Amino acid sequence: MTDQLRDGYDVVVVGGGAAGLSGALMLARARRSVVVIDAGAPRNAPAAAVHGLLARDGIRPGELLERGRAEVRGYGGQVVSGEVATVDREDSGQSGFAVTLSDGRRVRARRLLVTTGLVDKLPQVSGLAARWGRDVVHCPYCHGWEVRDQAIGVLGSGPMAVHQALLFRQWSADITLFSHRMPPPTEEQAEQLAARGIRVVDGEVSALEIAEDRLVGVRLSDGRVVDRAVLAVAPRLALRVGFLDPLGLRPAEHPSGMGEFLPCDATGRTEAPGVWVAGNVTDPAAQVGSAASAGAAAAAQINADLIAEETRRAVAAHHEAFSHETEARVADLVAGDRRHGL
Repeated sequence: MTDQLRDGYDVVVVGGGAAGLSGALMLARARRSVVVIDAGAPRNAPAAAVHGLLARDGIRPGELLERGRAEVRGYGGQVVSGEVATVDREDSGQSGFAVTLSDGRRVRARRLLVTTGLVDKLPQVSGLAARWGRDVVHCPYCHGWEVRDQAIGVLGSGPMAVHQALLFRQWSADITLFSHRMPPPTEEQAEQLAARGIRVVDGEVSALEIAEDRLVGVRLSDGRVVDRAVLAVAPRLALRVGFLDPLGLRPAEHPSGMGEFLPCDATGRTEAPGVWVAGNVTDPAAQVGSAASAGAAAAAQINADLIAEETRRAVAAHHEAFSHETEARVADLVAGDRRHGL
């Protein structure tokens, strides 16, 4: 089910995941007109369940989103399927946007909340992409309990590989780090890995070994196969925010070296007036719960910003109502030619 897109809203939310729906829920409850533009490509779609989410641990990602959409609609908010192509300033002022969808539909927004999340760019290893979200995982807090005590491999695909291996050691004593294409561990890192009993296997990984629809090993380019039941991978993180180019907002490299993010202040406000961000688009490490919390917090800031704008306008109108010019105009209308004889 999707709603009919109207002409204009107080807030357009771009992205229909946990952060976007939570933000829309907060705004709808604040009696704001709000619409979520949902491209329908959630990052956690391959996962079987959401974990670490209080009172909803183990819920299917799709079910969580279905419930969120229903809650937003229950307060008068809308959820519309579509992909945003571009966002432009509606006028020369500091706020007000024209949002254009890829199918040509257009809508106006006073404020914008961007929650488009991330795209995981996986290493080019044969068989890896097909197992993503199953026995190829990335986050120990999302998947660690489910793969506990198994033979876990960690692919050296980025600057956080050693850190990732040390993390997964909390869930299993059988951890192997495949150096793959990364530089050898530093002396300090090698000592840490050895102290924790983590084996390091040199050589490039070429493929995963699959049997009866499960991972059974990791094949190296020299033909060696190392038995593993799980492979942890740190993907390259990419954003889907090209539609913000006209506003001067572009991805920056995250300090971790893991990929891209959109910088913002502690409230989610970006450098572009009227634009807030929340969730993985600005915090790559955010899980579902923290993304939802950030969406709600950003929404509260947006509502406060709208209230401040509306108050300024109300004060200006109040002053206008009692100005000398206004009183003179009223006198002309009421008294006409008799005003000099009053």
